[in-house]
Amino acid sequence: MIERDLTELVTQRLAQYPAVALLGPRQVGKTTLARTVAARYENALMLDLERASDRAALDQPELFLAAHRDRLLVLDEVQLLPGLFAALRPEIDTDRRPGRFLLLGSASGNLLRQSGESLAGRVSYLELTPLRASEMGTTDLADLQALWLRGGYPLSVLARTDEASFVWRQDFIHSFLQRDLPDMGVRVPAETLRRFWQMLAHLQGQMFNASQLGQSLGGASHTTATRYLDVLVDAMMVRRLPPHLPNLGKRLVKSPKVYLRDSGLLHALLGLATVKDLQGHPVAGASWEGFVVEQVAGQLPPDARLSFYRTAAGAEIDLVIEHRARRIGVEIKFASAPKPTKGFWQALDDLSLDRAYVVAPVPRRYPLGGGVEVLPVSEVATLLR
Repeated sequence: MIERDLTELVTQRLAQYPAVALLGPRQVGKTTLARTVAARYENALMLDLERASDRAALDQPELFLAAHRDRLLVLDEVQLLPGLFAALRPEIDTDRRPGRFLLLGSASGNLLRQSGESLAGRVSYLELTPLRASEMGTTDLADLQALWLRGGYPLSVLARTDEASFVWRQDFIHSFLQRDLPDMGVRVPAETLRRFWQMLAHLQGQMFNASQLGQSLGGASHTTATRYLDVLVDAMMVRRLPPHLPNLGKRLVKSPKVYLRDSGLLHALLGLATVKDLQGHPVAGASWEGFVVEQVAGQLPPDARLSFYRTAAGAEIDLVIEHRARRIGVEIKFASAPKPTKGFWQALDDLSLDRAYVVAPVPRRYPLGGGVEVLPVSEVATLLR
């Protein structure tokens, strides 16, 4: 079993808070991680709310929760019982001991809103991402290439062959559209969302233009396209990366960028089953950029902010990390000998960053000049150190 970096943080938060909410898409490993954490608690009880029998146990949630105050309760797929949050609030207020509830949810905006309204100040939120290079111990470039191709879902990356991985991802996409989204209350035809998702795949790393996408969907309005994007962002399938907007008196790009968060699902939507297919495809560079964005995002503390910077004059940097008093810039290059553009150096002058890096498929880190270092993906965990 692969040890997830988040395991110790979940344990630490349970020692501080009455409830911890672990959010992430289906099949990303939340249940496995929760079992690892629950094994450290005596008499922990785990309920899978996809099972009718476990949901029936919570028909009278006030009575059930009160009867198990001496145990860690792990509630899996908690978004299927949204009314449960109203019962959790008074129960936690009655007994605010830390380590009482571990809530697992296939994240959605609706889930966060409901839990936020009911459990403000009582719950700590953590996000479990697909597997990252650091968790896989991936330092070899061939292994990194395989992780990039297959993405980070455990059953995909650990599949016996590339073909088996590709088939699993195709099945996952079908199940997600046909079953998971309707379970979250999404009432958009599955084929419509699939088309929209594929359009985003072709536009990986580009600015989101709602009007243009709506027209490509057959004349849908820009508000409809934005709503579809919200659905995929809430389900943690797509990252909407906001622009960095410092008060510089410059003309700044203010539209967000969009990335499919898992490179394996991106490749499955585009029909790219092998490394050879990927290397010859126009999306390869943008796919690598999105892959690195997720490697970086997965390493950041919960209070860090991530954005990109671009001006109308051409100054740009792919990622700006803000954490408390520090600002760090990250440029992403799909090249073994990366050479940042003039716009990158101009962005460094504009932003007065504390540090800046170029992340590329290189075997080791080295100085580039001007206070900038080139980093391999395996070392992105060092960005905030």
